[in-house]
Amino acid sequence: MEQFLRQLSNAEREKLQNLPLEEKVKQSITVIKAAYDDFGREKIAVAWTGGKDSTLLLWLVRRAAEELGEPLPKCQFIDEGDVFPEIWDFVNEWKEKWGVDLHIYHNEDVSRQVNGKIGAPVRVADLNERNRREVARLGYEEETFPYEPESYVGNHLMKTVMITKFIEDHQVQGYLAGIRWDEQEARAEETFFSPREETPYNPSHIRIFPILHFREKDVWDAIHQYQIPYVKLYEKGYRSLGARVTTRKADEKPAWEQDLEHIPERAGRQQDKEGIMKRLRDLGYM
Repeated sequence: MEQFLRQLSNAEREKLQNLPLEEKVKQSITVIKAAYDDFGREKIAVAWTGGKDSTLLLWLVRRAAEELGEPLPKCQFIDEGDVFPEIWDFVNEWKEKWGVDLHIYHNEDVSRQVNGKIGAPVRVADLNERNRREVARLGYEEETFPYEPESYVGNHLMKTVMITKFIEDHQVQGYLAGIRWDEQEARAEETFFSPREETPYNPSHIRIFPILHFREKDVWDAIHQYQIPYVKLYEKGYRSLGARVTTRKADEKPAWEQDLEHIPERAGRQQDKEGIMKRLRDLGYM
């Protein structure tokens, strides 16, 4: 584990990012095997959103597990309340084909206040104790907030709190997620093994990021070279998938044919969320 906890220099990160694709795959598998060795299969878990990065991650975990002769670890899918139907279809299909032990988490206490209606006001006072405490933690003082999964309060309650609950429920020690250095500024200096200390809100655990060194182009190169499945929304011009009503196409071309170098990958995502990504990650988001 120690080698993956170290903060890398810019030169070291760039060297890893410039490796040939097969070497990048080997590096990822080495990180995943270290997670198996350090925690054991029962104490690690994979975040699977159905998006390109997390599906690449899950494919890599399957490959590492096969080489180790181990079963797949459990996976978490967060139902944020506004998931594209194409993502649901994709996840359900590949869950069966890959034999994924999938645990779906949804913050029902929030959604049932408004019968799942996106944009409707949720009264903070009507939430359960845990959710009220989490809203107070944000410093949010309004009586209501809109039920929208990529807003500040919505993202925290629908996603981050559900990550924490899953980690608590399953006593997860190593939580694997498919984030990359080049994807978002707040993620640019992450380490492969990223400790999270215990707080009154979060249990102690390690976040593990095996594809940090992949660039967006590498993800698509891997998907095509290794015939990894992907949601067909990417063929329609989406480059990064979030909540349905706040995610837009970046272009009409398939994602991998777009200008990946000059147009931000997450330009089609809700920008107020992008602007506070560091704060969201400090709270426990991926």
